[in-house]
Amino acid sequence: MTEKLELIRRLKDEHDLSDSELKKLIESPEPDADLFRAADELRRSIYGEDVYIRGIVEFTNFCKNNCYYCGIRRDNRRVERYRLTDDQILQCCEAGYSLGYRTFVLQGGEDPYYTDDRICGLLEKIRAAYPDCAITLSIGEKSRESYQKYFDAGADRYLLRHETADDALYRRWHPEEMDLSNRKRCLFDLKEIGYQVGAGFMVGAPYQTTEHLIADLRFLQELDPDMIGIGPFIHHVDTPFGDQQSGSLEMTLRMLSILRLLFPDALIPSTTALGTIDPQGREKGFQAGANVVMPNITPANVRELYLLYDEKICTGEDAFQCRGCLEGRVFGAGYRMVVSRGDRIRQGTAK
Repeated sequence: MTEKLELIRRLKDEHDLSDSELKKLIESPEPDADLFRAADELRRSIYGEDVYIRGIVEFTNFCKNNCYYCGIRRDNRRVERYRLTDDQILQCCEAGYSLGYRTFVLQGGEDPYYTDDRICGLLEKIRAAYPDCAITLSIGEKSRESYQKYFDAGADRYLLRHETADDALYRRWHPEEMDLSNRKRCLFDLKEIGYQVGAGFMVGAPYQTTEHLIADLRFLQELDPDMIGIGPFIHHVDTPFGDQQSGSLEMTLRMLSILRLLFPDALIPSTTALGTIDPQGREKGFQAGANVVMPNITPANVRELYLLYDEKICTGEDAFQCRGCLEGRVFGAGYRMVVSRGDRIRQGTAK
């Protein structure tokens, strides 16, 4: 048995390795077929062939932040800004529900227009209309008080990528007014309140090293999130990182499989970014251990305005087309999309 095979076996059985062993696995020059196979076997042992679907509603592309990599950053004057009304958002949910979605993800920039009262009012409307569905928010950094209000109004889950666990790297990606310690504070506040929490990071972003990726894995072990979302860094031309090289499919899939072996019962999406850098990227993501997909149910006429990165796929399809396309892709990869809230099936506490 080669050293890489032995590392994969131990990671699958023990769900942990030392930093030096993780570095060897992450930097291995050998192909990843055995790693993908181990991750898929572990994923199937808990979730079978099921792939959970979440309908994303990108309801505002206004953002007060100025992250150096993001296409909807505050200083990008070339973005045509929009906000959906409550009625438009509810229409998205209605269409999604009819297509089998039982989780709605309300995603947007950090838009000051959406006060706590506005967010809570919207949550209450969705909760009243769809009591059997999970409601996920992905609207950035807020106070603990705000998070508690959203939870009390009906939100079940919250997605907030930590982006990187390294403070120095975080500062290279964000302006001075943003702080990694506050991002981490948000994530732990959300867990303490009772949310199902999602975190995650970019792969192949500027200045990122293997040591940074290992730090991300260690932070996730500390947090033990229910959902872990990663994707390749893809540049947006109208940002300070517009001339930077994008991350690779190969390293993203490798990290996805490592995450599955570290966190056997986590909910891990095969992201739109994977499908953007490779036509079969999402299918490959499922085969590397992912068990969630997040189709876009935002109105097609504004979907192309929510571009965090260049060349984003599926901006021209309506919700029905997107659902049908993805179901075929999931089936073709050897899995099945299911009508379910898609909650985490806990197997115990991560190390």
